[in-house]
Amino acid sequence: MITIGTRRRARPVAGALLAALLTAAPAAAQSPPDDESEAAPTTGTGRVVIGDGHVDIGPRFDDGTWTVQVRDDTAEPLTWRSTDDVVLQVTDAARVEVPEGEEFSFLGAPGARVWLLPQAQPDGVLWPGWNSQEPEVAARVEREVTWQLTGVEGPGAFVLFLNGSFGTPRILFDGRKPLPQETGVEVRSHVHGNWAFTEPGTYLLDVRMTATTKDGTGHEDSGTLQFSVGPQDPRKAFAAADAARDADAPGASADGTRPDDGAAPDGAASSGAGTDDSTAPLWWGIGAAALVAAVATALVRRRARGPRASGDGGER
Repeated sequence: MITIGTRRRARPVAGALLAALLTAAPAAAQSPPDDESEAAPTTGTGRVVIGDGHVDIGPRFDDGTWTVQVRDDTAEPLTWRSTDDVVLQVTDAARVEVPEGEEFSFLGAPGARVWLLPQAQPDGVLWPGWNSQEPEVAARVEREVTWQLTGVEGPGAFVLFLNGSFGTPRILFDGRKPLPQETGVEVRSHVHGNWAFTEPGTYLLDVRMTATTKDGTGHEDSGTLQFSVGPQDPRKAFAAADAARDADAPGASADGTRPDDGAAPDGAASSGAGTDDSTAPLWWGIGAAALVAAVATALVRRRARGPRASGDGGER
């Protein structure tokens, strides 16, 4: 059964987004996610659509096995979930206009609409981040986790960036550039950035996380982050991801083509998530840029291996 994960009732977003960022603390002052119990939680079961509240992408040792999962803080108690079981919904409440300034031209022309999940927490909009704080990861990993973007499928562009010095964005991943791209995540870090999508529809982001533990053992796992952007039924993202996995399976059709968004699967009903047509006012990311710039660079370091994204590339 599909459920919509949310910890609190969504409040009007339009006037709150800018205020949320302007009052954001510097990255150095981030508080970690809620402490996990002495006994690590098991991986949750069942598919969920999450369109509001806090989630993190990160590695954990699930019964001793290094695994990329989604930490769902909208559930009580917190739950780690397989990436296959989660659709991250970006509703029209996250739609904004690209601001003036050449530094934001990577998102489109000024005034163009994009869907943006911001670096600072708003009400009524999903707030995804990434962390390397799972207790066993924090205890065993030597120094950092390497996070790679290895594939992007979607109707438009995907960019993940941080607010940089004096309002200049620092790009971590740009799906239009050669892949794979990578960034280093220091162990015990918890970071948020700006997730931007230029068109509505389903986006499948293939990611890989690797690390070396203190005993010299290398660990690696991959997953696909499933995003539903705009007013479509978010469950369509499950169907698209399932079709992609089937195409990649041994013996599948040689074309390996992922389907376009098309119509919702037969019998699929609307999730009832908000699809507000209003455009949020001028930007969340500009006013607080100076607050997060210095320490974001220390928390998230680019690595020199492989093709680099354009530019250099949180908060809780």
